Amino acid sequence: MDRPLRITVVGGGRCDTNTASNAERVGAAIAREGGILISGGRGGVMEAASRGAVQAGGTTIGILPGERAEDGNEFVTIPIVTGIGQARNVVNVLSGEAVVALRGTGGTLSEIAIAVRSDIPVVAIDAWREIEGVRVFDSPEDAVDAAFELARESRRKGRRSPWE
Repeated sequence: MDRPLRITVVGGGRCDTNTASNAERVGAAIAREGGILISGGRGGVMEAASRGAVQAGGTTIGILPGERAEDGNEFVTIPIVTGIGQARNVVNVLSGEAVVALRGTGGTLSEIAIAVRSDIPVVAIDAWREIEGVRVFDSPEDAVDAAFELARESRRKGRRSPWE
């Protein structure tokens, strides 16, 4: 069975309208490519990306920090309730085969670090230029194209966990 590629989208729980627009475009592009969008399932970038994916006919997974599925945004197709707070960032990142990062703060930075340390490709949109190993794009669609190509390449190579 050929599983759909899983792309994790990370970014701020609150965001400006430009970042929200970019996140929505990211979500739509992931859905159009037939991927599954994974996020932290809450507001801001996570909600905008999920909205874009759902409106384009895609599937979204929200890795939620709390103990209630209802805490996820309305565009989360499949809520994963963890009850582990911010530690869910590890689950969020390791569940994807590539990460698309938008503007955010400490939580987003932790997710990027987890991905880089775990050899999961990271692409960013107009942010995070100073982090080695992060490829930065101006266009959400170009970033998603790159994420899919990198995820396919990683899948072909059989990425191993750094903890194995």
